This record gives sequence, structure tokens and C-alpha cells, in this order.
Amino acid sequence: MSPRTASRPRLAVLLSGSGRTLQNLLDRIDDGRMHASIAGVGSDRADAFGLQRAMDHGLEARHLKDASATLSWLSELDADLILLAGYLRLLPIVPEFHNRVLNIHPSLLPKFGGKGMHGERVHAAVLAAKETESGCTVHLCNERYDEGRIVLQARVPVLPGDDVKKLAARVFAAECEAFPAAIALHWQSLNGA
Repeated sequence: MSPRTASRPRLAVLLSGSGRTLQNLLDRIDDGRMHASIAGVGSDRADAFGLQRAMDHGLEARHLKDASATLSWLSELDADLILLAGYLRLLPIVPEFHNRVLNIHPSLLPKFGGKGMHGERVHAAVLAAKETESGCTVHLCNERYDEGRIVLQARVPVLPGDDVKKLAARVFAAECEAFPAAIALHWQSLNGA
């Protein structure tokens, strides 16, 4: 993969679940708020609803059974950036993908990150720790879960009476703004803008 001079990066999206983050990106591309295209969507789970969302939008959607298949497919796509959007596996960062893989995590890293910390588990841990704020983090990926360089964070308050679902909804709303902003910011930095 090499940075394109165009202002519209080609994105590859990896997911493991419903594809809500994918849908947010598609909506923003469709209405012109995000200047990018999605080259393909892959999942480690054959039953991930996000694959159906991708097909409904006419995108290539692929179930990828292992790391080797995933890396091969990503190379074939010739995407500029790889986005982990609720992808629960550790993607090996080969030299070809260095500085090109972004993940969105539902906490203010480095708090509440690492293997097994995803989705409702993160929000439950935030509430159990009696934190007064949470949020999301977009970071570059390296060889460890949730430890790459932070590109952008968005903060939300933890409110009295919050449960996991209420906090999750507030954090997801922040993610919907933060991920597209971080993608644009990182793409500009790669292209010297």
C-alpha cells in the first residue's frame, strides 16, 4: 500500500459484529461529510451482520477465516487505510501495513483496554471503577491490543444513574464523530497536508 495523492482514501474495513460503525462511515460517505471510498469489508465471523450491510451497499464482503487469509485479502484490495471497526482479533501488522491500521476503542485508552476488553465489558468496567468520564480512542495498531499511538480521543461524562446500555449509547455517539475525524486527520498526516 502506498499513500495516494487523491483526497479520497480507499478504506478496508474489518469487523466482527453488526457493522454499526461501518454504517456510520457509509452514511457519511453517501451524504458527503466524509471524503473516502470503501474498497471492501471483511470479517472473522461468517455470521457477522456487518457483512450483510456491506453487500446491501454493493461492497465486496468477505468472511476471512484466519490471519493469513485476512492479510492476503487486504493486500489484494490495495486500500490506503485499514479500519478495525469492532474487529475482535489481533491483526498482525506486517511492514506493508505499518502506520495504516486504525482501530476505534470504546474507552479512553490506556484505561480499560487490552485483550478481551470490548463492547459492554469496557462500559461495565468503567462503571465498576466509578469513573466520572469515559469516551473513545482512535489509535494506530501495533502488535498488542489497544497499545498503538493515539490519533484522537473523545470524552463523554459518566452520569448518575448510568447503566451499561446508557453509557454505551453515549460513547457510540462520540465514536460516530471521532472515527471519521481521526481517519481524515491521519490521512492528511500521511500525505503531508
